[in-house]
Parts: sequence; structure tokens; C-alpha cells
Amino acid sequence: MGIKVAKEARAGERGEGMGVDGTDTATYYISWLINHIVKYTNKRPHDEKAGAWRPGEAGMNHDPLSELFAALADPTRRAILARLSKGEATVNELAEPFDITLPAISRHLKVLERAGLIERTRDAQYRPCRLQAAPLKDVADWIGYYRQYWEESFDRLDAYLKTVTSRQKKKRGKKDGRHS
Repeated sequence: MGIKVAKEARAGERGEGMGVDGTDTATYYISWLINHIVKYTNKRPHDEKAGAWRPGEAGMNHDPLSELFAALADPTRRAILARLSKGEATVNELAEPFDITLPAISRHLKVLERAGLIERTRDAQYRPCRLQAAPLKDVADWIGYYRQYWEESFDRLDAYLKTVTSRQKKKRGKKDGRHS
């Protein structure tokens, strides 16, 4: 089942049916939006004296929301969060569905932990990871702020399309000799 979950996650990223956590193509588009937000909001203008800016360099302002978007931008990390939404798991259990090394999984977990999305505890020799969903509320609130803008834009577009459609119907009616 491990490899199947990873393949479903990649299929979900491409919008092909259902993802790891039962998501549909709407989730694909949300993921796409988050990836582009992270990609374009982390850009810094080129400073010729200091050289080109690179992500992670000193001097970059890291607010919690940027950390969250950066953590959510990677499909592997989103798949890890989907698995942790079903309950806590060890690093080995989280690594099963992926064809990457344990150190790579550990690096993904560090990014998630730094963003506050997971918590690692110590239970004897085990280090289970657990989802901390509270930071996702910040993401939802931020997206919700723009939802009103999108809805208003769609309402304006809908009104415009209705106006254009009714004008076209009237023109067709006049051409055919019918009057409304």
C-alpha cells in the first residue's frame, strides 16, 4: 500500500482523480495556488552589489505564514501531513510510501516541524510524529481573506456575461425578424 499511496499523491498533484487523503481536483488547484504564492512571494529584487538573492539566505524575513506556505509547497510534505492526519507515526512508517532515503524524509520533517505543522515526541526509543493542525487555520484565514475578492470578481464576471448574452439574443432576434 505504501507505494500506491505515493503514486496516488502524485496523481492527485496532476489532478488525476483522487489524491492520498481522498482529495479531488479542487485540492490540486489549491495546491497549485499555494505553490505559485510561495514561488512569487519569496522573490526578492536583484541587488547588483550583494548579488542575486537566494531562498534561505540570511536577511530574509521569515514570517510564520511564509514558513507554512513553503512547507506546504512540496507534494511529499503534503503527503506526510495527509498520513499524519490519520494518527501519529514514526519516521520509518512515514518513509514507507516514498522512494527516498530516511535522511531526506528527516529533512522534510524538519521543515514541517519548523513551520509548526508537526510535533515530534520521544517515547522510549521511538520518536513518533504527530500533526499540529492549528497553523493550518492561519493559512485558511489568509486564503479566506481573498475568497471574498474572488467571489466578488466572479459575481461581476457573471453579471457581465449575462449582459453580453442577453444583447446577443436580442441581436439574433432582430436578424430573424422576431421582436422581443
